[in-house]
Amino acid sequence: MPSDIPLDAIFLREDAPTLQGRLAAAIIRAILETRAHPGARLPSSRQLAQGLGLSRMTVTLVFQDLVSQGYLEALPRSGTAVAATVPHRRVDVTPLPAARSQTVKWSRWLSDHDLPKRVIRKPGNWRDFRYPFIFGQADPTLFDHNAWRDCARRALGTRDFSELAADRYGADDPLLLDYICSNTLPRRGFNARPDEVLVTLGAQNALFLAIELLARVDRLAVTEEPGYPDFAETLRRARSPTTFLPVDSMGLDPAMLPANTRLILITPSHHIPTGATMPLSRRRELLHRADQMDALIIEDDYDFEMSYLAPPAPALKSLDASGRVIYIGSFSKSLFPGLRIGYMVAPAPFIARARALRAIMLRHPPGHLQRITAYFLALGHYDAHIVRLRQTLKERRRVLEDAISRTMLRIEGAAAQGGSSVWISAPGTDSAELAARLQGDSVLIEPGAVFFENTPSPCPVFRLGYASIAADRIPEGVALIDRAARELSALRDPVAGEGST
Repeated sequence: MPSDIPLDAIFLREDAPTLQGRLAAAIIRAILETRAHPGARLPSSRQLAQGLGLSRMTVTLVFQDLVSQGYLEALPRSGTAVAATVPHRRVDVTPLPAARSQTVKWSRWLSDHDLPKRVIRKPGNWRDFRYPFIFGQADPTLFDHNAWRDCARRALGTRDFSELAADRYGADDPLLLDYICSNTLPRRGFNARPDEVLVTLGAQNALFLAIELLARVDRLAVTEEPGYPDFAETLRRARSPTTFLPVDSMGLDPAMLPANTRLILITPSHHIPTGATMPLSRRRELLHRADQMDALIIEDDYDFEMSYLAPPAPALKSLDASGRVIYIGSFSKSLFPGLRIGYMVAPAPFIARARALRAIMLRHPPGHLQRITAYFLALGHYDAHIVRLRQTLKERRRVLEDAISRTMLRIEGAAAQGGSSVWISAPGTDSAELAARLQGDSVLIEPGAVFFENTPSPCPVFRLGYASIAADRIPEGVALIDRAARELSALRDPVAGEGST
């Protein structure tokens, strides 16, 4: 008897680890995509096995499994058909009425907050570029997938399930908190109790919570120029009056802080984007000034693990005797950005308020993801990963600096301890034009304008990340950047272009 669902509607994808899993997914997909009615017959087990190159036993087992799940039913002497209990049929699929003109005036309902002006955008297809000098993305060849899979298996096991499945309201995973308190923070030179730590959905979530609690229209905030765009945009959303202070080779100069400063947002260990490291003398001066002005400091220590040329400078928080520093860290940069696990450290009264605010937003970051991360850290996989990462980045940094030394490009800033990016200038060019031109050569760079509140015109600076590009591709990629920069420079100033060497 012919089937109602054609054989060519069922095809295997690499979306499950086993043949049975892939076949089950293919059959369910065919049922849903063809909107098959109850009683619609499938190809026989023999036809399906022959058509897909599978054993008939595999097909039979999958049929039996889908019958038990309510997708299929066995018909006496008529094969296998779509069941009336197929899950999607429990949902009312009555078509919506024909589209009508919108009557809601959304401009009156939405808040009057403007869309962000400064947003770092990375092309979704950045992996397709041959020379992706992109910052903040993970190199999958350096990650121990088997170790992560083992940690996920542990977290999803019976022993952990009852604990992680319970509603703990705003509480965080105790294993992850224990590792942060006993291992991560001491490596940054300070200690904290669990009630002084909050796990967040990445550093941005921590930043949002801190600004939401602290920013006021009558409290002047100060941050760096150039600097991290999310600082500027989060303060702007909070309607906080903000002053942008220029940075030099040692970061922000505390002597420039206005006398009425109340909130300071800073990246002292690896300044974004120049990589400048604030020396101890300036850190102490900054804390002294904060005491004098009764100001608070938000320290984003996003990249401290990437210190492979010299030991990392101690965190500003480690020098804080007054409890004025709110410390933000993240595992997303050192592991992979999609992880979205960060943390915030501050005095207990502040963390209690931040926890309450987080609870009405999202309760807490997903418990299973926290537990997987905790196992990955506690079992030593994280430390092994950091060792591999540092060794690789050290070599890539050496190759990058050597390649740049043979070009017209100039390194305007780089983290002395290591890091994963450098701040570059191409004199006589605008980096946005340069970036657009380079895409045709399959080269990605990050134009510098997004890091400025007051962008220079033209803006010759840009960021080159080297965490996502193999060392053997760096010299050729830099050569392409240099060639494009020379061409643009010559177009802007033909005389200077002819004199370039």
